[in-house]
Amino acid sequence: MRTRIGFDPDGNLWDFIALELRRQRTERGLSLAAVGAIIDRDRSLVARVESGDTKLQATHAKKIDKAWDTEGFFARLVNFAKAGHDPEWYAVHLELEANASELRIWELGWMPGLFQTEEYARAIFEAAGVEDVEEGVKARLNRQECLQRRPRPRVWVILDQGVIDQHVGSVEIMREQLARLIEIARLPNVTVRIVPKGVGAHVGRDGSFKIMTRNGSDAVFVAAHGGGRLVQDATEIASYRVWFDLIGDVALPKDASLRLLTEVMERFS
Repeated sequence: MRTRIGFDPDGNLWDFIALELRRQRTERGLSLAAVGAIIDRDRSLVARVESGDTKLQATHAKKIDKAWDTEGFFARLVNFAKAGHDPEWYAVHLELEANASELRIWELGWMPGLFQTEEYARAIFEAAGVEDVEEGVKARLNRQECLQRRPRPRVWVILDQGVIDQHVGSVEIMREQLARLIEIARLPNVTVRIVPKGVGAHVGRDGSFKIMTRNGSDAVFVAAHGGGRLVQDATEIASYRVWFDLIGDVALPKDASLRLLTEVMERFS
């Protein structure tokens, strides 16, 4: 059976879970479809779990433990894997972002990396004291290539107004950045909306996140100071879907957001 590039059950607990699921399934003489029936999903999901492309969900692990009488073996492994630090998580996040058919981005503090101009990105890295600023800028700009591929991804972006009001670098840098954002916002595959500062308290104040959809499956990148984490558990992902919709409830419509972007850009002159 095919496994993903970099599959390493000796160094990655999620890959060990995938290998062990396949081993125990074959020992029992069960097909992928049979395991799919246990977790109430189709055989393709089981195949993706066993190849390491998709992580085993906690709810599915519990069903397998019950059906195979494994005394909570898979559920424990999943809990340990979720609690531990996966050193490959950021690389996985970048791969998902680059190949996503849909992106839903909520940003509380910075312009989304996929939309940043070279000078805006450089100002961020310089402010953060990054050792190799130019390498960081190059990597940031390379990520933006995914917006040009065919078919182009469908992108929904919601920004806190502070993202467009707050100076990053010089006045010239901000004007260029907002002009770039307006250009992107007018693309047919992109929707940009702004949560105005008068809204007050809402669920988005807890932090930024990005929902990435590929092949019908979602993963979420959750930003945090000094890093972040990648969420691939379906139950937790569902919460982020709801939160994105709730943030959208308090955001300005697309046309009004574009007018606000233009007004703010004109202030940086």
